[in-house]
Amino acid sequence: MAKIIDVSFPGGKRVDARIGKTVIETDQSIRNGGAESAPEPFQLFLASIATCAGIYALEFCLARKLSLEGLSLKMICDRDPELKRYTRMTIDLRLPEGFPEKLIPAIIRSMNLCAVKKHIIDAPEFVVQTTR
Repeated sequence: MAKIIDVSFPGGKRVDARIGKTVIETDQSIRNGGAESAPEPFQLFLASIATCAGIYALEFCLARKLSLEGLSLKMICDRDPELKRYTRMTIDLRLPEGFPEKLIPAIIRSMNLCAVKKHIIDAPEFVVQTTR
């Protein structure tokens, strides 16, 4: 079954996506001619990777009734200036005090189930077309 994302152009450099009842607004930075009123599309792409790993970590802890106090995640994106793209993304999960050592490999496996990451690793075919 296909998922449809409708994109609109509400003005300036804004490009918005409607997914079901949710509208995701994007804009360009001032440097790129936008008003910086919303994240740039690539920022949302990066955030989707980090938040996807984050929800898997959160669900792992909730399912086991583990403390969330101090649980946090950051993603470090290393960029190759010659290739002009990110070549490494390190997802660093800060565990709560007292998190069981024996569960660390399991929470990492859980985070690796992230659907966004899986779509990057096993990329879909992209078809770009026009219609009238």
